[in-house]
Amino acid sequence: MSRIVHKAQDLDGFLQEGDKASLAKMDGLFREAMLSFNILSQAHSEVERKREEANLIDRYNEMGGFMQEICRAEPRIQVYSFVAPQENHGEASRLIAKLRDVKTQRQEFVYYVQRAYELLFNLAYGGASSPNKNYLIVKTPVTAPVQNYAVHKIPNLDSAIENTVMCVMLRGALLPSMILSKEIQEFSSSGYVTPFALFKIKRDDTKSESNMEYILDLDRSYFKLEELDGKDLVFADPMNATGGSLVTVMKYLLDKGVKPKSVKFLNVISALKGALRIVRAIENVTVHTLWMDPVLNDRAYIMPGLGDAGDRINGRDEDDIPRDMIQLIADYGSSIASLYRSQIRTIESTVLRR
Repeated sequence: MSRIVHKAQDLDGFLQEGDKASLAKMDGLFREAMLSFNILSQAHSEVERKREEANLIDRYNEMGGFMQEICRAEPRIQVYSFVAPQENHGEASRLIAKLRDVKTQRQEFVYYVQRAYELLFNLAYGGASSPNKNYLIVKTPVTAPVQNYAVHKIPNLDSAIENTVMCVMLRGALLPSMILSKEIQEFSSSGYVTPFALFKIKRDDTKSESNMEYILDLDRSYFKLEELDGKDLVFADPMNATGGSLVTVMKYLLDKGVKPKSVKFLNVISALKGALRIVRAIENVTVHTLWMDPVLNDRAYIMPGLGDAGDRINGRDEDDIPRDMIQLIADYGSSIASLYRSQIRTIESTVLRR
């Protein structure tokens, strides 16, 4: 069979009764926030706008506190703004605000995605270092009176990162996966470049959130099952809305006998529902997200969200000629190709060896 189809009804079957109650409460809180959206969009005076902004801030604080309470009970959902020191919250909040902003154009959006994955790398691996340090000896441009060198200590993360395979599911996940692989390479004492597994999966956007289908196209995927077994699988997708794509891929791999050592899912923004579905469906997964949003709309888009991350990173495809991975890489241009040259060579080898 060349296509694997997973349905939204299957996803909801993983949710516990307590999850459903929490999600229903969150939906109610967000509906109250949307009342403020309507009032703000039609405000006729500064006094009215300020009053409703204060109401909206209260609603968001209430939703944030409730999401934090839910995640505190599920340690496999790690949200940066919930677990990082208070003094670091402003950096993440400002970054997410820039990514959400309709005025943020493509190149600036890519810049902020790169920054986001640096923070996510620290969230996912910050506690994994051994007591020993790795040393970097760097040759500098200063040559007088002699050639200069500098010594820098970095965390020893080798045991946590050098069994990793980067798993790419959607076109919007290609560049984030390259960014994260580059972070791993930079922290590895051996310059480890992660292997890549490329999965062609899409959801049927003609359907609603309640009857959505997730379609894994095996003919246009590039991976070998034996190269995933026993590995630390890392998925870097900027948006986790429903969790359906990850669950579909992982259920397929598990059914084929793949037993990963661990699974990490790193998102810039995750919907509460998507995060809960993933940790209920997959036994040894951890969701690491920079920011958590409260709800999905009927079309399974995150609210308040940031739009289509894939389009904002890669530009829009023409409907009749969607680009493949190699074409996307070519369109990134010379600056991206130069920065991530080791990752690009590995991806090209993965595609061409088949």
